[in-house]
Amino acid sequence: MDQRHDLQLILNSRTPIVVIETQDEARILDLLQTMNLGSVSADYTPLFRWTVTDGLQRLDIDLEPQTLNSDPTDVLKHIRAVSKPGIYILLDYHPFLGDPVHVRLLKDICIKSRELNRQLILISHKIELPNELEPYSARVDIALPDENERQSIVERVADEWSSENQGSRVQADPRAYKLLIDNLAGLTSRDTERLARNAIHHDGAITKSDLPGVMQAKYELLNSGGALNFEYDTARFNDVGGLTKLKAWLSQRKAPFRRDENAVHLDPPKGILLIGIQGCGKSLAAKATAGIFSVPLLRLDFGSIFDKYHGETERKLREALHTADVMSPCVLWIDEIEKGIAGRGGETGTTQRVLGTFLTWMAEKRTRVFVVATANEINSLPPELVRKGRFDEIFFVDLPDKRIRASIFAIHLNNREQALKGFDLEQLAAATNGFSGAEIEQAVVSALYAAHAKQQPLANVHILEEVQRTRPLSVVMNEQITALRMWAQSRTVSAD
Repeated sequence: MDQRHDLQLILNSRTPIVVIETQDEARILDLLQTMNLGSVSADYTPLFRWTVTDGLQRLDIDLEPQTLNSDPTDVLKHIRAVSKPGIYILLDYHPFLGDPVHVRLLKDICIKSRELNRQLILISHKIELPNELEPYSARVDIALPDENERQSIVERVADEWSSENQGSRVQADPRAYKLLIDNLAGLTSRDTERLARNAIHHDGAITKSDLPGVMQAKYELLNSGGALNFEYDTARFNDVGGLTKLKAWLSQRKAPFRRDENAVHLDPPKGILLIGIQGCGKSLAAKATAGIFSVPLLRLDFGSIFDKYHGETERKLREALHTADVMSPCVLWIDEIEKGIAGRGGETGTTQRVLGTFLTWMAEKRTRVFVVATANEINSLPPELVRKGRFDEIFFVDLPDKRIRASIFAIHLNNREQALKGFDLEQLAAATNGFSGAEIEQAVVSALYAAHAKQQPLANVHILEEVQRTRPLSVVMNEQITALRMWAQSRTVSAD
């Protein structure tokens, strides 16, 4: 393990203070014990652990527990006074690092550490060292459990269930088992074990039905900032009328994105930018993309990340993107992206930094996060975003033609349990030239209300009456839509 190798190098270098920021305290303690006990006898160093509740205790050998030097000052005085080598792990010492007496004691230990071979390992969720101690310290980033570790944890939980149920074996669907191990990535060993136990102990089996609950729980653990919305049950791809070229494009990339055995040699796709007229299915296409890839959908709300304090907006964005990386594989949907990265009055500097952060992440990400960004106002998008290479492809979603309008009517009538044989779809499609998919849906909804008020079954006449009352966006905003179509003609790929 690289992390074990890096930590061993730091310990061998006798750096006086080693800082480890982690939420996985128990795993790090086990790692340190294993490394220390595995040392050859000539290099063996006693290992101690300190907590404010239990004091200083020997960790590498079994001794009768004794609460000694539990006071933060006393333990440092003790470590400074001893003349024998030792590695001292101080757990959650971070609240006491602001005390000038503690800083001086730590510095005394550091100055004499080489001649006495004493090392301090500070472990906590967050540690800020005083400037005086930085020259004597080194930080080690311990990676979260890898695939082999996650598999070992799942197997251990399965063995526990078997022993509790008279030796019965856990039933596991091979595909669901692999997906469970993949979907537990990015969690601490404690959280990995807890979610694996939730999946197994419910029914003694690992099936695809366990995965939505695992992903929901994982999302709740990770998304502390609230900038992401999670949706596992995404729209079926058949719910999208038209978009035939987009559907074909996504279908070709499904196997590489899922890393199917026959496509592991292909690079997974990065994402698409959907530009088009409002109400024509861009948002539904984003949901359907997650559906065809069979992965969760995360929606990034740019409005929630903007903050009045300097640097906070970029921090929130980085945290949201990190969460998306950890939730991989997933689809990240950024709706109306121009509202987050276009000019926002006096916040031009902030939006430029947000754009830079997002573009850097797009260029450097190695996780299977497929980005679906949608936009309505192309003039508001910066050139850096729409140039070739940022997204795999830029699609234009136009107003539906007559054939697609008929299919959209069929979808919405079916969704509302209306028998299609009672409707003339060709007539409805012909009457809605220039209508978007959203406007067609609203015509069906309004017609249902009107028919109900008249205590009549829904018929063509009710829908046609609603259509005649509607002025579609293509008429109201004709100039802007015409300009958008002309721009997209030679710059984008048609979704149909």
